[in-house]
Amino acid sequence: MKIQYVASAVGTSSAYQFLSSFIIDDWVTIDAGALGLLTPQERQKRIQHVFLSHSHMDHIATLPLFLDNVYDPAGESVCVHASDAVQDCLRRDVFNDRLWPDLTHMSDEVSPFVQFESLEDGQAVTVGDLKITPLSVDHVVPCFAFLIESGTAAVAIVTDTGPTQQVWERLQCQENLQALFLEASFPNSFQWLAEKSKHLTPQQFAGEIAKLERSLPVYAIHLKPNFYDEVIDELTSLGLEQLEIAQPDHVYEW
Repeated sequence: MKIQYVASAVGTSSAYQFLSSFIIDDWVTIDAGALGLLTPQERQKRIQHVFLSHSHMDHIATLPLFLDNVYDPAGESVCVHASDAVQDCLRRDVFNDRLWPDLTHMSDEVSPFVQFESLEDGQAVTVGDLKITPLSVDHVVPCFAFLIESGTAAVAIVTDTGPTQQVWERLQCQENLQALFLEASFPNSFQWLAEKSKHLTPQQFAGEIAKLERSLPVYAIHLKPNFYDEVIDELTSLGLEQLEIAQPDHVYEW
């Protein structure tokens, strides 16, 4: 399994994580924050399935651009997998002929731009040789983490959550779990903001890892650019041997 954390910054601060998207084995993605900016464009055209964690802009920002970029009236449309809450948000607030053309309605009348499939908590979806299971986490809107399984490896992507429990109980049972991507958004001094927005500080990040009760590589993601250096310093001070800061555009393999 290969997972690329897609870069979303332009210029010298390329390590900043403004938008969220992960490409799995070149043809499946988790979230679409930066997906529509990916070059060369042929890379976008390889994507067949998009799994959305939730409706916040940094996770769906370029989905409309991506669907426009890859549209092929003679081919099959991309399949977007999302909860009913996310689908409702996209139809009401994005594909509404005001912010962006109503691709869902257009797909009913002409060659489809997109097809939607509903995600349910804990119900795995099989695409090719991948099994992807959405797992509910605690955020200000309905939000999923994802467990991605290939033939020999499993990796979890847990983004946009406050302290939670269910996902760790599920991952404890995953014998071939190889790695975890976990958010760490705000420094410890902004605990109040993390609580209101349901994100994690480094201190809480450590607490969530402890709930997993196993040792494996953990990649910190979703660091807010305004606090980037401070969050990294606090994460590093935790002394977690398995910790790495996820690097945009790096391809991780298992």
